[in-house]
Amino acid sequence: SLSRAICLAPPLLDPQAAPEYAHSIRLDGDIILGGLFPVHSRGDRGTPCGELKKEKGIHRLEAMMFAIDLINKDPELLPNITLGARILDTCSRDTYALEQSLTFVQALIEKDGSDVRCANGDPPIFTKPDKIVGVIGAAASSVSIMVANILRLFKIPQISYASTAPELSDNTRYDFFSRVVPPDSYQAQAMMDIVTAMEWNYVSTLASEGNYGESGVEAFVQISRETGGVCIAQSLKIPREPKPGEFDKIIRRLLETSNARAIIMFANEDDIRRVLDAAKRNNQTGHFLWVGSDSWGSKISPVIGQERVAEGAITILPKRASVDAFDRYFRSRSLSNNRRNVWFAEFWEENFNCKLGMHGKRPGSPKKCTGLEKVGRDSSYEQEGKVQFVMDAVYAMAHALHRMHRELCYGYPGLCPRMANNIDGKELLSYIRAVNFNGSAGTPVVFNENGDAPGRYDIFQYQITNRSTAEYRVIGSWTNKLHLKVEAMHWRTGDPSLPASVCSIPCRAGERKKVVKGVPCCWHCERCEGYHYQASEFTCELCPYEMRPDTNRTGCVPIPIIKLEWHSPWAIIPVFISMLGIIATSFVIVTFVRYNDTPIVRASGREMSYVLLTGIFLCYAITFLMIAAPDVGVCSLRRIFLGLGMCFSYAALLTKTNRIHRIFEQGKKSVTAPRFISPASQLVITFSLISVQLLGVFVWFAVDPPHTVVDYGEQRTQDPSAARGVLKCDISDLSLICSLGYSILLMVTCTVYAIKTRGVPETFNEAKPIGFTMYTTCIIWLAFIPIFFGTSQSAERMYIQTTTLTISLSLSASVSLGMLYMPKVYIILFHPEQNVPKRKRSFKAIVTAATMSGKLTQKGGDRPNGEVKTELCESMETNSE
Repeated sequence: SLSRAICLAPPLLDPQAAPEYAHSIRLDGDIILGGLFPVHSRGDRGTPCGELKKEKGIHRLEAMMFAIDLINKDPELLPNITLGARILDTCSRDTYALEQSLTFVQALIEKDGSDVRCANGDPPIFTKPDKIVGVIGAAASSVSIMVANILRLFKIPQISYASTAPELSDNTRYDFFSRVVPPDSYQAQAMMDIVTAMEWNYVSTLASEGNYGESGVEAFVQISRETGGVCIAQSLKIPREPKPGEFDKIIRRLLETSNARAIIMFANEDDIRRVLDAAKRNNQTGHFLWVGSDSWGSKISPVIGQERVAEGAITILPKRASVDAFDRYFRSRSLSNNRRNVWFAEFWEENFNCKLGMHGKRPGSPKKCTGLEKVGRDSSYEQEGKVQFVMDAVYAMAHALHRMHRELCYGYPGLCPRMANNIDGKELLSYIRAVNFNGSAGTPVVFNENGDAPGRYDIFQYQITNRSTAEYRVIGSWTNKLHLKVEAMHWRTGDPSLPASVCSIPCRAGERKKVVKGVPCCWHCERCEGYHYQASEFTCELCPYEMRPDTNRTGCVPIPIIKLEWHSPWAIIPVFISMLGIIATSFVIVTFVRYNDTPIVRASGREMSYVLLTGIFLCYAITFLMIAAPDVGVCSLRRIFLGLGMCFSYAALLTKTNRIHRIFEQGKKSVTAPRFISPASQLVITFSLISVQLLGVFVWFAVDPPHTVVDYGEQRTQDPSAARGVLKCDISDLSLICSLGYSILLMVTCTVYAIKTRGVPETFNEAKPIGFTMYTTCIIWLAFIPIFFGTSQSAERMYIQTTTLTISLSLSASVSLGMLYMPKVYIILFHPEQNVPKRKRSFKAIVTAATMSGKLTQKGGDRPNGEVKTELCESMETNSE
């Protein structure tokens, strides 16, 4: 039975038969709080308890009693109400703690004593157990979990001062559990923020087997999955009972993913020390970047003797402060003034290495305790790190009770019936979760909806200074957000830049990440090729057609627009030829105008010569329009004059060759002159032919008004940096052929007539020079066609085609000018004696002579050059007048 029954019996004769040491502390009060502390370590070989824990046990339980003393003396907090306590030893074992915690629920269990009798037959007297309203503890998470499962059944609130396991945040399973220390999930978040701030994205985890290590790593891994950006290379576990060589094996496994230099550690200090020793033994000093949890914190024991391998380690520790008042209190404790602590005598022996009487627990001690020893004078003393949190837990319970009393017992001194008879645990829990006060270290004590305290951590780095002294230095803090002083960090290499722990180095600008399947932190970098740019971290996209990637390939920029410049070699040569041609043509025109009435000029057909020379001039002049910067005006003039110059030339030549052909064909049939051979008729025919070209141009204007375009396809090279947009007139190759097609038709027709009149003696009206001109012109244009259309895919298309077209036009004009007019100019200027009028003969006589080709040839050879030709031309002019 959980109840304690007392039967009246004679007193024990042997006082030594009583137990030497009790297992609980009891302080009387109006309200009793329970306390769970690891006063002893876990026992070996079946014994529940082992050695005494001076700091984690005695310091902490004394902190609870000290806090209760302060509260009971405080007139503002729970006035007229005294707090009491029932403090138990958990012996650092969850099962033992569970048995002990049943003491807390005795008062809530209904007792049935009907079947209980004393040996003498009298009914037993049941002692009234203490009614526990709340529990302070426990320390280890495994113990708190076990105890919380019992306390929740009886609705007894529990506030822990040291349990940090994330699973205790589950408010559905541990709804009566609260804690004044942050859970490991906050610690894991703080460690994740450190990893992110260090720009590490590939890490390994290492945990000691057990609730603390495994749940801490699990929380870290879970956060890494939720936030992304950090990948876990390996998650290794250190067994509870490691075999020989186990730690060397762990180091070798960590080296399998050598890029994951950062090691996230949730391990106890013994395991930390052995891991560091194994790294040193395997010559990996400086390779690993250790990130330790609060189990490492700022402890010296894990790093003694292996400072070099631990150098640069980043560790975290809940933000805490030493409570000076407790130091004064604890230093004043002695055997005489601290009898309420049933374990204090054992502590005294352990602390001063002496023996208290014949029943002391240290039979081998060389000296006896005097009882006059003093803590901090005759022994070392340093306040245990969780003292602050123990006091905060007690004060949190006191503040909750105070507020509850103020609302339920307002104006009532002491406990009113509503609180004296039964304090509702669920109601008390709501007051606990609502507390908000400054704790013993001056930091706020509050709880969230899960009963967790806010995360407040100091961040340390283990550094070796220039004087070869190693120490932990504070490099930042974490209070729901990381505050890291990177400039205060120091690394083994002495390099101020952050060491790397990444699977793959970041891609350069203009490269996309191709992620390795299943490992989002590992990737290959692929450059965005061609006209693609880096649209995002993982994708390349094609730039718009009129744009190209910038130099970094992180965006698109407009493709530069070019046109044929005057200073370009492609323009200089055609312009030079055109200028020579224009000068020569102008010289011929001036010469003809000056010698307009001389026989040579008259024999050439003055009106048709001027038309022909105008066409030649236009063929040269079109070069300047083809090279000029395109705009609507230039494009309009190009359409008009591109084929007009050739049309003028070949319309005039066609009219001439047709006239000669008709004259000699008519001469074979009769002596009468054919119709329409007068200069006026020739001009009408010529301009009629020209008007067809102009009509076609005007129709073209109406159907497709001239405008400029930028052709980005012409110079869209494989290398985007060489790509250019070509500014040009909107004249397609088909439109160009159509524009020149009529002129080419005139040229071909003229060539046909030249072939038909090839039998005419060369001295008769330019038939042979016109023939040679047309043959040469056909050869030029036959060469033009493959060059012009064969370069349509070339990057230099605009330059080649423009130059080819303009030179072909200039060459055509030059052939006509050279073959038809240069000999005449030469005679006019250098042989004026041949430029004299001859006697006129009748049309019949001249034609008859012409038809007698053999004789005509003979006579032509005996006469001065141009005589017969002049006669024929003059006769035609006379007859037509």
